[in-house]
Amino acid sequence: MEKPFFQITTEGQFQDATERAIFNPELYWEDIAKTFRWRKRWTDIQSGNLTDVNVKWFEDATLNITENCIDRHAETHPDKTAIVWEPNNPDDTVKKFSYAELRSEVNKMSNVLKACGVEKGDRVCLYLPMIPEACFAMLACARIGAVHSVVFAGFSANALRDRIKDAKAKMVITSDGLIRGGKKLLLRNIVSDALEGCDSVETVLTIKHTGDNVQTNHLDKWYHELKENASAQFEAVEMSAEDPLFILYTSGSTGAPKGVVHTCGGYMVYAEYSFRNVFQPENDDVFWCTADVGWITGHTYITYGPLLAGVTNVMFEGVPTYPDCGRFWAVCEKHKVNQFYTAPTAIRALMAAGDDYPKNYKLDSLKVIGSVGEPINEEAWKWYWKYVGKERCPIVDTWWQTETGGIMISNLGILGEQRPTFAGRPLPGIHPVLLDPEGNEKEQTEDTIEGLLAIKQPWPSMIRTTWGNHGRCRAVYFTPFLGYYFTGDGAKRTKEGMFRIIGRVDDVINVSGHRLGTAEIENAINEHDKVIESAVVGYSHDIKGQGVFAFAICEPGTNSEGLSEEISEKVIDMIGKIAKPDHVLIVEALPKTRSGKIMRRILRKIANGEHDNLGDTSTLLDPNAVEAILAAIKD
Repeated sequence: MEKPFFQITTEGQFQDATERAIFNPELYWEDIAKTFRWRKRWTDIQSGNLTDVNVKWFEDATLNITENCIDRHAETHPDKTAIVWEPNNPDDTVKKFSYAELRSEVNKMSNVLKACGVEKGDRVCLYLPMIPEACFAMLACARIGAVHSVVFAGFSANALRDRIKDAKAKMVITSDGLIRGGKKLLLRNIVSDALEGCDSVETVLTIKHTGDNVQTNHLDKWYHELKENASAQFEAVEMSAEDPLFILYTSGSTGAPKGVVHTCGGYMVYAEYSFRNVFQPENDDVFWCTADVGWITGHTYITYGPLLAGVTNVMFEGVPTYPDCGRFWAVCEKHKVNQFYTAPTAIRALMAAGDDYPKNYKLDSLKVIGSVGEPINEEAWKWYWKYVGKERCPIVDTWWQTETGGIMISNLGILGEQRPTFAGRPLPGIHPVLLDPEGNEKEQTEDTIEGLLAIKQPWPSMIRTTWGNHGRCRAVYFTPFLGYYFTGDGAKRTKEGMFRIIGRVDDVINVSGHRLGTAEIENAINEHDKVIESAVVGYSHDIKGQGVFAFAICEPGTNSEGLSEEISEKVIDMIGKIAKPDHVLIVEALPKTRSGKIMRRILRKIANGEHDNLGDTSTLLDPNAVEAILAAIKD
């Protein structure tokens, strides 16, 4: 299979593509879209704008994304391996699925879902480990026209319940259990707790994975039993390009998670476009993204992007440190991985384990190594370059978000300067700008300037809405600066056009590459019956990038012994271990303005140890609150 024309491999092609995308963006994206399989072509390429928040791409076209992920490859190279599944235990059996076998598996699951009453437009919640069936289920939903909502299997029953109820999911697909490292989790039992009050759920489809006995009820059906008689033929349902493909819930600056909606046509076009250009795959390459399918990275660069491009794609059930800290490198050697994509958190953890682990494995198959989820610090970048990339593999330090659908800023394989802490240049067709606080675009008056990162033109995979609440979408992303999509990040830009992302400017903490809203964690802490009020901030963490630091005011006379642990357990119960505070400090008061606003700026500095650089505290309602907090930390 030849590379499509839009896979940019030279600097000249990059400059030409950038200029064409600026001169006529609609024609630029239309030419790329023509390389895909459509049932019906579009009349309008793009309509709407960022001011009115009504952007649509290829609106009257029809397609089914799975015909592009599966069928076109199953017809031209049916025996090519589509998915390699690497189990948690390295001694267990690896599973491989060709494109022909992938089509059969997805068709069988589509028929099972259909037999259970799932129709086009229904929402299906997936709560699954990293097993092949997670990918099959996402694609089966897309093949039927159902909207999938994948929930990370580390979230608690309460967090799962919130997402099921918001989407009004008709079905939940789960497994009996999950194995990750040396731990086992009975997912079906968590689903039982989550289903309380979820009246929309008609079926729980459970995949047998660990073989454990789990709680079941009248809603249950076992997938392996229904699959036995399921046909391997299924006609993909015709979808509008603007029909929802999936909902993915992400934290924000308010307590309730918001369901980001991506649509079938534009998301498809950008997923393959960004995958091909950033990772530069050849026809026979093996790509491995270590993310979980519960995050956007797992959607775009496990399930959709690589399969749209027709490459071989590794799925990994385990963790980087099991059975030892050489597991990532063992898998790269074992499957001759060519493109490797992971998070700075994992890189820092493996760096801390020592240089000998990557030295013990043959990593000469690697061509491109990538970083995702948060800016990678210089020390980790240099270690990654030296010990994993052997000082020959380019590092693609990618910036993007759940809401963008795909990578927006990055080097393209070998193209672009290798510069630690800088993500690189925007992909052709993406138009980022830096704004001042008043919303004015900043001119490049110096070698490097800094501002608020925003996008000034629509792109095909951009967020369309937040599920059931378009006003929230408008308010969070498009109202702060009219006519722009506001990313919530601050950034620097060099005179060469390279961007460095310098972190969130809103009340969101980036923990191990996962965005957690401070309000959501505070809401969980406040559920503790002894807590009156709380404030949560992020602080610098050597491994996770940012950690969670919580300050809590409790009822007078409360015995503080064990209280921090209880509060942490409450957060785990309400959200999941991923949101567990690293520190919980019991305080008598929080620093507030006279209008009652908590001064999180001061709390961030305290959490980061900047005790001598707190700024002016005289305008606080009670300046003594700061001194009391500092005294509590010293104690």
